[in-house]
Amino acid sequence: MGSGYMILALLIMGASWLVSSRLKSKFEHYSKLHLNNGMSGREIAEQMLHDHGIYDVKVISTPGMLTDHYNPVDKTVNLSEGVYHQRNAAAAAVAAHECGHAVQHAIGYKWLTMRSQLVPVVSFASNIVQWILLAGILLIKAFPSLLLVGIVLFAATTLFSIITLPVEYDASHRALAWLRDKRIVNQAEYAGSEDALKWAARTYLVAAIGSIATLLYYVSIFMGSRERE
Repeated sequence: MGSGYMILALLIMGASWLVSSRLKSKFEHYSKLHLNNGMSGREIAEQMLHDHGIYDVKVISTPGMLTDHYNPVDKTVNLSEGVYHQRNAAAAAVAAHECGHAVQHAIGYKWLTMRSQLVPVVSFASNIVQWILLAGILLIKAFPSLLLVGIVLFAATTLFSIITLPVEYDASHRALAWLRDKRIVNQAEYAGSEDALKWAARTYLVAAIGSIATLLYYVSIFMGSRERE
């Protein structure tokens, strides 16, 4: 493994750790900023859905911390227990963001549709890609095509991480616009919600950059082996 890639990998790992740490601290901080309207995450989510004319999506509680997500298959907004029950700027931001995905689904937002179509491929690829890449590197002289297969599979996961960026940023934009326009939060609460979602989005950005860098590394190995033939 080249020293240049090792340095890049360490930088990306450091950036990922920094962003994750900042995200956790931001959510802890804004969890103390209680909403003047007294609404819980569940109530905010339900109101945002209804304001967008969406009545076939359920808001449910799911175990864990930062496990919030929208499931387009069964049309559920899954809020972590803290977000579901709490009444603060962090909960408002997360609840509205996940409903932003529900709005995307309802209007057929193209990037969400593309990401959903990639889910089966990525689920399959993520289970075997590391083993194929490892075997491809070890057997590169005997079976160079094996590494190419691994690269193609890894490229699918990289594409997924890239497509995720506009999906996440758009969901946050929709969430913040609704929170502001409907006056769900005041100015200070809006600033906290915006800051929390900004750091959440950066986790996806770092992940995408890391995936692209890793893909290019494997491509360089494959191309290098071809040149030596």
